[in-house]
Amino acid sequence: MMKDPIPFDSDLFCFPPAKDPQQLNPLVLAYIGDAVYEMFIRQYVISKANHRPNHLHKQATQYVSARAQAKALQAWLPLLTEEETDVVKRGRNAKSGTSAKNADILEYRHSTAFECLIGYLYYTKRLERLHYLLMLSLERDEGKV
Repeated sequence: MMKDPIPFDSDLFCFPPAKDPQQLNPLVLAYIGDAVYEMFIRQYVISKANHRPNHLHKQATQYVSARAQAKALQAWLPLLTEEETDVVKRGRNAKSGTSAKNADILEYRHSTAFECLIGYLYYTKRLERLHYLLMLSLERDEGKV
C-alpha cells in the first residue's frame, strides 16, 4: 500500500545532530551546510529553462565554488547578527587539513565559514533567516531577489 506523499514543508530530513548545534565542530556544520547549499542551488538551476545536465552543472558551479561562496559571505557580513558573526568566525578559523583546488586559502576559509553558517541556521531551524540569506546569494544573477 502506497503512503501519502510527504508534504513539501514537512521535516523530511528528520535526523537531528547528536549534539546541540552550538556545540558542534564548525567543520561538521560546514559539512551539512555544504549539502544544504548544494541542494538549494540545484533546485535553483533546475527552476531555470535549460535542463541539459552539462549546463546545469556549469550553472551550479558558479554558485558552489569556494570563490563564489566567499564573495556571497562578504555580501552577508554587514547583515549578520552578533551570533551569526561568531559562527562565521568559528568556521573561518577552523583548520580542515584540506584546501580548495581552485581557490586561495583565504577564499577557502571564507567558503568554509559560509557553509558553517548555513549548517548552523539549518540545524537551529532558523529556516526563514536561512532562506533570506540563501536568496541573497543569488542576487548577482537575478538582481534584487
